[in-house]
Amino acid sequence: MPAGSSNDFLITAMQTYLITGANRGIGLELCRQLVARGDEVLATCRKMSPELAALDATTFEGVDVGDDASMEKFRLEVDGMDMDVIINNAGVMHADSLESVDMDQVRTQLEVNTLGPLRVATKLRENLDHGGKFIIITSLMGSMADNGSGGHYGYRLSKAGVNAVGVSLARDLAQSGVAVGMLHPGMVATDMTGGRGISVEESVQGLLARIGELAIENTGSFRHQSGADLGW
Repeated sequence: MPAGSSNDFLITAMQTYLITGANRGIGLELCRQLVARGDEVLATCRKMSPELAALDATTFEGVDVGDDASMEKFRLEVDGMDMDVIINNAGVMHADSLESVDMDQVRTQLEVNTLGPLRVATKLRENLDHGGKFIIITSLMGSMADNGSGGHYGYRLSKAGVNAVGVSLARDLAQSGVAVGMLHPGMVATDMTGGRGISVEESVQGLLARIGELAIENTGSFRHQSGADLGW
């Protein structure tokens, strides 16, 4: 095809994505869609799944974002690797009510859901290129304004906490040209939700669209995968 032809296609530069919690659900589908469009994927998980192993991604097994030593070991494994986008997807949810709060489960959710992304940020900030993006898959259940039903103490607490982490990171990383976004995937039909909600494919399509829209100008935002801005 001659150079300059009106039929020339647009070339989208390949980017490198790191995804935590990539062995199933939203994390696995993020890997699938990113690999399919030609991006380089670095996928972490605590335990490998056959579905993840089958993808053309670079995988790291035994990575626990809720554990300091595990994250330090992973930092050394990826030392010097450039990353364009880090997606903090790893998470855990334990349902509870006021009558059934288990403090150990609350602590586990805080370690993984809240401190996990903070660990990732402190360990991997040097891997993010200028103009990179740091994404936190959070939840509308972390919104004070949206809480009309109560319960889920540990999960709500952990997601409200990680939203606070994300806003502070947005301020601190802006000087490095890194944008931070908190994204709610919607009610997605995964093991965590008992199969209730929209398809994981639809959710991930929306998440990737929102990641594409993220920039320094809207860093620190809290958005639904559909594009709606969410209240804290």
